[in-house]
Formats: sequence, structure tokens, C-alpha cells
Amino acid sequence: MLGVIGGSGFYSFLEEAHTRRIETPFGKPSSDITLGKIHGKDVAFIARHGTKHQYSPHKVPYKANIWAFKELGVERIIAVSAVGSLKESIKPGEFLLPDQFVNFSKRDDTFYDEETVHINVADPYCNELREIINSELIRMKFPVHTKGTIVVVQGPRFSTRAESTFFRSQDWDIINMTQYPENVLAREQEICYANISLITDYDTGVKSNPNIKPVDIQEILRVLKENNEKIKRVIFEITPKISKERKCFCATALSNAKV
Repeated sequence: MLGVIGGSGFYSFLEEAHTRRIETPFGKPSSDITLGKIHGKDVAFIARHGTKHQYSPHKVPYKANIWAFKELGVERIIAVSAVGSLKESIKPGEFLLPDQFVNFSKRDDTFYDEETVHINVADPYCNELREIINSELIRMKFPVHTKGTIVVVQGPRFSTRAESTFFRSQDWDIINMTQYPENVLAREQEICYANISLITDYDTGVKSNPNIKPVDIQEILRVLKENNEKIKRVIFEITPKISKERKCFCATALSNAKV
């Protein structure tokens, strides 16, 4: 089964769609799980922020979301995120497939509080899944950056100019509030995880261009609305190209992680 995490309404392309309510040891997921099919393949969908966008980034029940997917038999997750750009060359309306993250958030980020597990996240995103998504974005002629480092901040506030300047000085690429711990929790459950980042803004603006202002939520929503159909099309086209067999590290991530 493929799991999709995204904004409310992304499930509209599912065939035979119905919802299922799941309770987990970590509470309720962000939303009821929408189950359906794409090209005959089983797909499960969660609205990360809730169907009414009621969960702020620091309040999203990340552990419940991933646990619910695992319980349903999800083996791969495609997560869609709105992100800010830290480089002029990465423009609003473009896509980026992160291959690394840097975490500045403070969240409950492991399922293993009662035993010692050191999960390997040297490469935190599934390379097999990323390659499939990248090939499809190129085939569809959507502008895509094939790799990059995403900075994850606590939220819900946006960055100060000083913080954004520091992130840029490290040559990091994009910034977001929800990628962590979603990605590592998936790895702890041996679920493949890849992210499609949609660039919506330039974070605190562009210093050399005073016409490009710091981000505000209305601008994010505008760019998201303009690109929603593109993202749905990408997921629709990716799904049949995902093979049943998994040869990636994600599938056996726990084999040498437990002490």
C-alpha cells in the first residue's frame, strides 16, 4: 500500500474512496484515513494538518500518523510539503526532492522510548522512491531540483532575517516546519519515505531585490492553489510505476539498529 501525506483535498483523485477512523497508542491521526485506489493500487491518505487545517506544525500528531499507516500495511510514503526557498535559483512554483535535512525543531521524535534503537538516517529519504518521482516530474516537464537540504524549524512562526541569513550561509536550500520528525518516524517503522517539496516563497525575501518581500501565509496558499492539480497529477502518474518489491535500505532499517 502507498501512503500519501498532504494537504486537505489531495485524496480527490482516489477511486472507490472511503474513510476509516483509526486509534493508535499515540492518539488519533491528523485526520481519518481516506482509502482508495489509483490504477488499481491501494492508497491511503492523511491530511497532515487536519481536514480543516486545525493542526499547527508543532501540534501535528506525527507519531499517530505514521503508526496508523504502518497498521494499515503502508510500505511507502509520498509526503507533499510547502517550503520556502533559501536560494534565488530555487524559485516559487518549482519542485525540489530533498535528500538531506537539518533539524531545528523540538519534538517527540522516536517510537523507541523503552528500548535502545539507533536508527541509521545518513540518507533519510528513500533513494528508490526519489528516483521514480524525479523521473516522472522530468517526463511531465515540471521544473524540479533533484536534490537539496531542507532546514526544519519548529514553527509556527516564520524565520527572522538573521536566522534565514544563517541558513543561507550554510548553503542549505529550502526551509519547512513539518518534515521532521515525519521522515525519521517512517524510517523507524521501515517505511520508505520521499518528499515532494513545492517552493511557495523566498522565506525572508531576497536582499538584492527589495520587491521580493518576506513570506506571508496568503502567498503560500496562493502558490499552493495554483499548483495543487500538478501535484495530484504527479502522484497519479507515479503510483503505477512503483514496484511491489523493495530493494532499498528502508525495508530493513531495524535489522542492525536495535541494541
